[in-house]
Amino acid sequence: MRYDFKSIETKWQQRWLTEKPYKVSADPQRPKYYVLEMFPYPSGRIHMGHARNYSIGDVVARYKRMRGFNVLHPMGWDAFGLPAENAAIKSGVHPAQWTYSNIAYMRGQLKAMGLSYDWDREIATCRPEYYRWEQLVFLQLLEKGLVYRKKTTLNWCEGCATVLAREQVINGCCWRCDQQVVPKIMHGWFLKITDYAEELLADLDKLGGWPEKVVTMQRNWIGKSQGLACDFQVEGRDEKITIFTTRPDTIFGVTFMSLAPEHPLIDSLIAGTEQEAAVRGFIEQTLLEKQRMALDQEPEKHGIFTGKYCLNPFTGDKVPIYVANFVLMEYGTGAVMAVPAHDQRDFEFARKYGLPVRLVVQPTGEPLDGASMEAAWEGDGVLINSGKFNGLPSGEAKKAVIAEAEKQGFGKAHITWRLRDWGISRQRYWGAPIPVIHCESCGAVPVPAEQLPVVLPGTESPYGSHAPLHQQEAFYATTCPKCGQPAKRETDTMDTFMESSWYFARYTSARKEDGILDQEAAKYWLPVDQYIGGVEHAILHLLYSRFFTKALRDLGYLNIDEPFTNLLTQGMVIKDGAKMSKSKGNVVDPDNLIQQYGADTVRLFALFAAPPERDLEWNSQGVEGCFRFLSRVFRLIHASLDCFAPENAGAVDIGSLSLADRQLHRKTHQTIRRVTESIEKDFHFNTAISGVMELVNQITAETAQPADRSVLREALETVLLLLFPMVPHFCEELWQITGHSQTLQTQAWPRFDPAAAEEDELTIVVQVNGKLRGRLTVPAATGEEELKAQALTDEKVASFIADKTVQKIIVVKGKLVNIVIR
Repeated sequence: MRYDFKSIETKWQQRWLTEKPYKVSADPQRPKYYVLEMFPYPSGRIHMGHARNYSIGDVVARYKRMRGFNVLHPMGWDAFGLPAENAAIKSGVHPAQWTYSNIAYMRGQLKAMGLSYDWDREIATCRPEYYRWEQLVFLQLLEKGLVYRKKTTLNWCEGCATVLAREQVINGCCWRCDQQVVPKIMHGWFLKITDYAEELLADLDKLGGWPEKVVTMQRNWIGKSQGLACDFQVEGRDEKITIFTTRPDTIFGVTFMSLAPEHPLIDSLIAGTEQEAAVRGFIEQTLLEKQRMALDQEPEKHGIFTGKYCLNPFTGDKVPIYVANFVLMEYGTGAVMAVPAHDQRDFEFARKYGLPVRLVVQPTGEPLDGASMEAAWEGDGVLINSGKFNGLPSGEAKKAVIAEAEKQGFGKAHITWRLRDWGISRQRYWGAPIPVIHCESCGAVPVPAEQLPVVLPGTESPYGSHAPLHQQEAFYATTCPKCGQPAKRETDTMDTFMESSWYFARYTSARKEDGILDQEAAKYWLPVDQYIGGVEHAILHLLYSRFFTKALRDLGYLNIDEPFTNLLTQGMVIKDGAKMSKSKGNVVDPDNLIQQYGADTVRLFALFAAPPERDLEWNSQGVEGCFRFLSRVFRLIHASLDCFAPENAGAVDIGSLSLADRQLHRKTHQTIRRVTESIEKDFHFNTAISGVMELVNQITAETAQPADRSVLREALETVLLLLFPMVPHFCEELWQITGHSQTLQTQAWPRFDPAAAEEDELTIVVQVNGKLRGRLTVPAATGEEELKAQALTDEKVASFIADKTVQKIIVVKGKLVNIVIR
């Protein structure tokens, strides 16, 4: 029989569409399992990375159903964002039309893969019925003081009269009109994620089901630092410069002060001085270069002297104040006490501008000298040149310096965070409008909740305007809800991370029309038991989702602290030594593969080629090999249909079996154990599939052809049950052909019999001083003393231990005997 995958897959997909077997509802009488893959951006087509990601999630969902869980497995679309707006500008197609067309196509692709989603819960974040609740949460967070508005520096294109994202700035110019982009200070909205910094950090310890590297990345991003906050008085003025340092033990080594270009004190320091023009020019150039620079690019270090000095509070020394391009206003206080001898960045700056390098921490071993140092010493040591703190070890000195600063009143122990508040304002069209109205008399006024959603204009027509909202007077012209006077709507839209930070919760009651969540449904389904996605989302998406969960909890919507109990970060799909991407021209279209080999073959390859957390190296021969395996099983089942006669059902009578039958019966139960352990332990579907392949080999091996048809039936049914989560169309078809009246998806996962899985005989390796010298074939029940005796008398082993003294004999049960001699 030929494996006609096209007709088989079409048949079962149509049946699933009609019967909706994966539609699910909360059932407190059953254990739940919520598995979720990160939802896609509707870019137009799924790629092999998507196919792998969703295949992994689907295996988990199908497996857990067979284990008796009530499984929630939803899908939706992260639908707002820059690509739709860019496509609209390039092609003249409205972003909404572009997005919904892509969603329709990609939905068809996912259904063609046989993925077991509850499609009745599908969401698209660009729909008002979704983002209206996001707007409501925004207003509630605003009321709680967790949202605020402030000025921030953005990329501005004068030619397009709009703000650009960092990705839209190419070599310092606008990607559309090629005009130079300049920094512009504008108002923006921020969420106070920093109010949750301590809890976000502490709760990382609860995430035992997350990869350690992801937890570490989040810990570093949150970046809790303990140290000294200290004031340096500006010489001859009332102003003070506040710094924060994690190395108070080096404060006697300060030789200059570095300020960020945006530091608010700079204006007063340089006003009316000879340096004013030069410093302002430097700042303007630095900010311009900052806009052009890639996010991960380290700038060459530059600075300029302001002409002013501050005083080291511990020594009274005059410290020159510089503006430096490498100091960030977003971190710490925007001012850095520079200690060149003990910070490499400061060292390089000092050498470039001829500033002193003063050693104050001497490492053990070879003494260092500030004048001849070739690099900063950033480790610990013993303090020198540090007044009364000389001789103290670094750790002890840090505490002593902080205590002295507190005693003298110019400093105190302080904690700072790398984490910064989340700027959610985007000056673009395709996003959720921010529900605020600006009134000259009343200020920023929240849109009344009963007036939500504030709908993005133009989406009702493919010809509607998709200009930035600040250019659409029909949208922003309104009246103040408080005083009734003419007012202006907020024209910023929300960062798309807002939508993806709570979508997993909305899935629990996706069709609820009178509120953000059904709290009973959320209580039943959340948290997500298994979340699956790329490691590139390890910081921002996962961090924002954790914050949003805690905020929704504090608003009374949720009763959980963390959104995702377990996290699997799958590897990339690699072809020709590089990640698959359009720019590299190495993309393999899953549609073509499905047409050529079928969805089940594509799924099997994506699961078999590598463990899920590892990169998958694309191999066309591997796809063909998976197709050949399925074809082989298909023929095997058809050639063995006689064993599925009713009289061959039921338990196997082990006592009457031949040797070959016992071996196949044993292999069947060993395979069930192996596949179950591979899935339960770490989702290593590759080893699970390999185990099934070995069972198929034994079924077809000439020496293992069983005379007992019930043994063969048991083995073949086991193959279909174990493969079903991986290749569902294929297994459902063969299950039906073999005469089963109910579908495979209603069947329980097979259980192995430990007694049946035990070997009758074992091969035991015999070593002498750790080197292989022989093998024993013994009954599985052979005891340790008997094993020792047989090893010592084995003919091959005896020649190696003759005339030697046996010191001890080590037995590893079921595996080896090691005879130690001298």
